[in-house]
Amino acid sequence: MGDQESPSGGGGGGGGPGIAALLPGRDVVTSRKGQLLIAEVVLSFIIFVCFVASVAAAFVTAPLIEFLLALFLLFAYSTKFNERFKGFHWPLMDFLRCVSASIIFFIISIISVSKYSDGASKAGGVFGFIATIVFALDFYFIFNDLANFLKEGGGTAEEPPAGNDSDSDSD
Repeated sequence: MGDQESPSGGGGGGGGPGIAALLPGRDVVTSRKGQLLIAEVVLSFIIFVCFVASVAAAFVTAPLIEFLLALFLLFAYSTKFNERFKGFHWPLMDFLRCVSASIIFFIISIISVSKYSDGASKAGGVFGFIATIVFALDFYFIFNDLANFLKEGGGTAEEPPAGNDSDSDSD
């Protein structure tokens, strides 16, 4: 069966899905949102590793959760999962994630820099301040996009207003 899987000779650089299917596409990586999500994933992972190696191991949970959420959203945006699954209001969910992450990283960074004296805690705090700025930029851009969307009327002008169904008997 080995020669049936890849008729083109299939070494490492063939056209098959392989590991490259897990990486985000070029359109996501070059977009502002994609770059912010990649920075959030990388910074959250670095902060997680710093806190694992430090005395302040109690702060491990927040960077781990933010790492997983940012990784999920990066995957969702790169595979267009957010366009196929309309169950959530994705920009609002992403906005709340960024606001909470920036607040949590700011508080954790202040505590880890001021209370703990080991180098890994200090490094985690410094990267936490950088992550606070990245998450704050992300929610600022999301907020501006949402505000512009709402100023333009929400985009669905074809739907009739809800008040026109006065003759329907839905009781």
